[in-house]
Amino acid sequence: MELQDRKMKILQAIIRNYLETGEPVGSRTISKYTDLKLSSATIRNEMADLEEMGLIMQPHTSAGRIPTDAGYRLYVDNMLGTERKQVEDMKSLLLQKQDKLESLLQQVAKLLAANTNYASMISSPVMKQNKIKFIQLSQVDEDSILAVIVLEGNLIRNRVIPVDGLLDAEQMLKLNMLLNTNLCGLPIEEITLGLIESIKRDAGIHTQIVNDVFDAAAEIVRKEEDLKIYTSGANNIFRYPELADHRKASEIISDFEEKQALGSIVQESLSGNTESGIQVYIGNEMPVASMRDCSVVTATYDLGDGMKGTVGIIGPRRMDYERVVNVLQHIMDQLDDLYKQ
Repeated sequence: MELQDRKMKILQAIIRNYLETGEPVGSRTISKYTDLKLSSATIRNEMADLEEMGLIMQPHTSAGRIPTDAGYRLYVDNMLGTERKQVEDMKSLLLQKQDKLESLLQQVAKLLAANTNYASMISSPVMKQNKIKFIQLSQVDEDSILAVIVLEGNLIRNRVIPVDGLLDAEQMLKLNMLLNTNLCGLPIEEITLGLIESIKRDAGIHTQIVNDVFDAAAEIVRKEEDLKIYTSGANNIFRYPELADHRKASEIISDFEEKQALGSIVQESLSGNTESGIQVYIGNEMPVASMRDCSVVTATYDLGDGMKGTVGIIGPRRMDYERVVNVLQHIMDQLDDLYKQ
């Protein structure tokens, strides 16, 4: 059965109000409950139509209306249809190209906040270990060479390195072999000063080139380790009276804007060892002091090659944990699947 939008909104309002109060719902209540801005007389006419269609009923004379089984069924089917559309919207976003990761993560944060009515956060993926997979040096002109540095996770970064004159093909080959033989598969953290000095000695007159390659690799790793956190829905905090106190709310929103405090939640989540990847922090378990009246549910998504990120939902202690866990599990699975293709 399909209903006109106005009738569906009135039916939804009747059911939601009845679920909250357990009392029959009158037209005056509906006029305050919806954003339709209809008169009580118009609402009574629409309710009469809904009653004639068997979707609501009047338990006794002069009482308001309550939903019938058919009304509940239509409500649930419509709700599930909306949920499925939201899931498909998320999936279509997650199928965007990898080079749109920042935009993708921002959109996921917005969808999570809108879908749950809580605040959301999502971190960019970070590497727990930065390993060099490959280095390729190529002559650009007599004043520079191009260093292509490939990190684990297929992160590719280019750096132009100044040189004094052209290197012939044999010299370039020897430098590439020297660097890759010593560095391929080695975590950055395990590259010692002793190893660097040994490679420099073997490089002979090209010591400065080797030094510049190491500087470039270190700079890339520092940039890749910068944690980016995208947030949405901080104003949803005001929906919940226990968090709407001006001081509490302003502290929470300030932490969302600064994002530094959220980094501790991300680090806590990434260091967790739960099999499901889902972690729940309630009240005083929160790693952020200003959020001790909140709960946070986090999920760790794994893109492979040591690259991991965190998705989180922050709300009141009385949040709908089951729904939040299901939503996060879905997002985590989609991110995992996308990047492991």
